[in-house]
Amino acid sequence: MMLRGLLLTCARRAPGIRLVSSFSNEPAIPANLILPPGLKDGPIKFQRPPVDLSRPLVRSCKHPVPPHLSAQTVWLETLDEQEEEPTSLVQLHPDVFNVPPRIDILHQVAIWQRNFKRISYAKTKTRAEVRGGGRKPWAQKGTGRARQGSIRSPLWRGGGVAHGPRGPTSYYYMLPMKVRALGLKTALTMKLAQNDLFIIDSIEIPSPDPQYLVDLFKRRNWGESVLIVDVNEDMPDNILGATIDSKKINLIPAIDTSSMFISLMKVYSDNLSTLSAHSTEDS
Repeated sequence: MMLRGLLLTCARRAPGIRLVSSFSNEPAIPANLILPPGLKDGPIKFQRPPVDLSRPLVRSCKHPVPPHLSAQTVWLETLDEQEEEPTSLVQLHPDVFNVPPRIDILHQVAIWQRNFKRISYAKTKTRAEVRGGGRKPWAQKGTGRARQGSIRSPLWRGGGVAHGPRGPTSYYYMLPMKVRALGLKTALTMKLAQNDLFIIDSIEIPSPDPQYLVDLFKRRNWGESVLIVDVNEDMPDNILGATIDSKKINLIPAIDTSSMFISLMKVYSDNLSTLSAHSTEDS
C-alpha cells in the first residue's frame, strides 16, 4: 500500500515521465498502477509517401572520389631516343600504386625473402660423436679430484657440445599471401611517390650496346641502378645484349599468377629486396 502511494505521488509530480519498475520479475508498468489519462502514450502515426508520385524520392547521390581511391596518372615514356619525351598519359590502379605506406609490412616481406632460401650448415658434435673417451679418466674416489666419467663430456676441452647447432637448418617459413601482396604494393607505391618508377611502352632499343642504356639513364636521371620489369617472358635481343653483362641494370619478367594480385599494368616482382634497391622501370 505504501509503494502504491509512492508511485501515485511520483506520477502526479512528473506527469510527462514514463514510470518503469526497477524489479526484474515485474513488468515495466505494474497492473495495479492507476495512471492519469494525460500520461498514456497516444498511437504513433506515420505519414506514408503518396503512391502516385511521378518523380523519384532520391534524385541523385554524388560524392567526390577521395584522393587515395583515385587512379594515379603518370607519363608513358619510350626507350627509342635518348631524350625524355613522354608520349601519353596512363592511369595506374590505386589499389596497387596508391596504398598506405605500411613500412612494417615492407620489413616483414624483406626479412621473409632474405630467409626464404636460407640454409645453415653449421653442425657440432655431441659427446656421442666425439672420438675417444671410452674409459673413465681416473678412479671415482681416492684421487682428490672431481669425479669424471669421460674426457668427451661437454665440461672438457675438446669434448662434445651440448645444445649446439645440428645443421643443415632451414629458415623457411610461410608468409600469408595477403601480407606478401601488401608488401609489394607498398614498395610500388613508395617508388611511385619518390619518382623512381617509370612506365615505358616497350623495351625495344635501337642498339644492343650497353653504353646506350647507361647514357639514356644518365641523361634522364633515372639513377645508376635500374630494374626493368616486362610483362612478356620473351625479351628482345637488343635489350638482352645490353643488360647481360651489366651489374647495375637488371632485366626480369613479370610473374602473372592468379595467386598474386592483379594490377592494371600487371607489374609483379618475386624479389622485393631487388625492387627496393633499384630505381624501377616498367613496361
